Amino acid sequence: MKRVLALVLMLFTLGAGAKRDSAATQVHKGRQAISTPDAPAAIGPYSQAIRVGDALYLAGQLGMDPSTGKLADGIEAQTRQAMQNLNAVLDAAGFTMDDVVQCQIFLRDLDHYAAMNAVYAQHFAGAPPARAVVQAARIPRDADVEIMMVAMRSR
Repeated sequence: MKRVLALVLMLFTLGAGAKRDSAATQVHKGRQAISTPDAPAAIGPYSQAIRVGDALYLAGQLGMDPSTGKLADGIEAQTRQAMQNLNAVLDAAGFTMDDVVQCQIFLRDLDHYAAMNAVYAQHFAGAPPARAVVQAARIPRDADVEIMMVAMRSR
């Protein structure tokens, strides 16, 4: 009985540092896979994010509603939803938008740059992260935008 109680206490203590109960993590060779139902599930053999030490590498997110699986309508709405999805993954890993140091943005059409940029800018106070924006021939699910991030926690 004491062993069972000690095991339960140890598991509770290890889990106490988790950011959210709904976030799933898996560790492999020093890399921690991050997954949350608050962002769309991966549609292929990849993780929503991988944490290595103080760095978090986030997979690209589309402007897809995680509860319906449907893309938002238009570039502004898709950008807003993609940023919400990325924020959910950051949160699941214990990071915030303030920790983001680099973004890569893929647009279906570079004519959408100004509209995407207006929504994107609302998510970063102070010094925004380094960024690249490119036009892609085709984005999964025929989305208008896909956004990837790298976040780093300061020591």
